[in-house]
Amino acid sequence: MNISEAKDLVKESVREKLGYGNEYTDEDVLEIIDNCVITSEEIRSLPISEKRRIGKEIFDSLRRLDILQSFIENKDVTEIMINGHKNVFVEKAGSLSKLDRGFDSEEKLMDVVQQIVAGCNRTVNEASPIVDARLADGSRVNIVLPPVSLSGAIVTIRRFPEKPVTMEGLIGYGSITREAAEFLKKLVIAGYNIFISGGTGSGKTTFLNVLSGFIPSDERVITIEDSAELQLQGINNLVRLETRSGNSGAEEISIRDLIRSSLRMRPDRIVVGEVRGGEALDMLQCMNTGHDGSMSTGHANSSQDMLSRLENMVLMAAELPLPAIRQQIASGVDIIVHLGRLRDRTRKVLNISEIDGYENGEIRIHTLYSFCEEGSENGHVIGSLVKTGDIKQTGKLSAAGLQIS
Repeated sequence: MNISEAKDLVKESVREKLGYGNEYTDEDVLEIIDNCVITSEEIRSLPISEKRRIGKEIFDSLRRLDILQSFIENKDVTEIMINGHKNVFVEKAGSLSKLDRGFDSEEKLMDVVQQIVAGCNRTVNEASPIVDARLADGSRVNIVLPPVSLSGAIVTIRRFPEKPVTMEGLIGYGSITREAAEFLKKLVIAGYNIFISGGTGSGKTTFLNVLSGFIPSDERVITIEDSAELQLQGINNLVRLETRSGNSGAEEISIRDLIRSSLRMRPDRIVVGEVRGGEALDMLQCMNTGHDGSMSTGHANSSQDMLSRLENMVLMAAELPLPAIRQQIASGVDIIVHLGRLRDRTRKVLNISEIDGYENGEIRIHTLYSFCEEGSENGHVIGSLVKTGDIKQTGKLSAAGLQIS
């Protein structure tokens, strides 16, 4: 009999002792598991360390997230991908690898899925097979179930650091230069409307969180997200809002609904985690109606592409003339910060651009900082963010008593 079979026997013995309809604390379950492990003939000869491992795995399968739990507790793991119960992938330090084990069955994976969504008061089933959720530690979870998924339940978990990343941390990682960081800090304090663009996994949410740390502590800030991830620090008057899906008979509450409601809460700034559709129009209207210093993120391949995507997203909400949309964007957005993930898997600020107004039917944009690659060494990209232009719209800086040297 191999160890896996022996563990299954011990697990079955634990389940028999737990029975049904009884409430047990985690301590009670651990004690029962320990007793079953100690008295098991099948694993009696195993070392103490192996018995402890088996005991933990049994506990995680009964009261935690099964095989995922050890990776959730591992600070080096940044992403977990589950493609059906047999295929589990884990990303560490930018390197993706497949586990040599999976869940015992699709039913066990579904138990874990339901445990995750129940923890944040959401629902996922065949009738509503797609949901965004989060774990207790703030990790982002996306779940897609059959019949939409053809290979079983698909679960993608994006983990975030336990302690929020700071600008000093990003400077230490080489993601941004100190000069550019100080420049952005002044823009945030002065109330510039900033949009952060980038591809999947480029660090947009993390960077938005870092920039939000520069917001003066005496301002009233409202954050709006699909799934709450932002960890704003040092702001006393903070309101956090989260969307709700329209399943189980509950009314759907979208980002657009939350933005409109937030305008009645007397915000100084509105921070939207990400715009993906028609909510871009509402976000632009916030930026154009006295809520200076508002921020958001969006998927795009460059700063220029972000402008095109904003146009398309606004058109999803209303059939407005393109010149009117571009004027809204040009007057609402002041700065676009574009992030990227390089071939060595490091995340960098690649471009900081200023929106310079609207002229001859086009949005004018010019680059203030650009990442210049100088080469590579041992597989690592060498380069830095270089200043390439001067900011032109200095009105907000002057009003805030700040000056860009």
